[in-house]
Amino acid sequence: MTNHFNTKERILHAAEDLFAQHGFAGTSLRQVTSRADVNIAAVNYHFGSKENLVQEVFKHRMDEMSEKRLQALNQVIQKEPADLEGILLAFIQPALALTLDRHGASFVRVLARAYAEKNDGLRNFLSENYGQVLREFAKALAVCLPALSKEELYWRMDFVAGALTYAMADFGLIRRLPGVTEKAHCEKAAQHLITFAKAGLKA
Repeated sequence: MTNHFNTKERILHAAEDLFAQHGFAGTSLRQVTSRADVNIAAVNYHFGSKENLVQEVFKHRMDEMSEKRLQALNQVIQKEPADLEGILLAFIQPALALTLDRHGASFVRVLARAYAEKNDGLRNFLSENYGQVLREFAKALAVCLPALSKEELYWRMDFVAGALTYAMADFGLIRRLPGVTEKAHCEKAAQHLITFAKAGLKA
């Protein structure tokens, strides 16, 4: 059983790295099998098709991130329903935490690719599986920002999500000072982004 797990993980990590480098269309299953050191039968056994493999790369990361976001959101709402900063932290921190993971950095680039490449199948998959997370945050933000129309709120959330993805993808450009840990650097980035997002949402 462990061997199955290792093979599947190897394929996922290889695909993630290659998608980050070459995009979805630019990566062949042959490249994935070569990088993961497995045969095509293993990919077909675990994933069935390239489209399924792309979706599994996202599920592998997004399921855990979404769960952490919703848990943090529920904790905030139970304590203080109109805590704008707490709600934003619940949205931003689990995403930035991905950049601290060795393989997570590749996924961040994959996520940026998903925005850049017009892949309707992938967009529909993400919307169907993770749209509910955004709707929960929208409901929580609407309590803090009662003056905003639903359309205006969704526009602003879109900009916050875009800024977050950019902050994640370009993490290496904000130079970490000597002696500052990755974790501290990540927390600082989260704080800057929250300050920015709060001002934008309340404008």
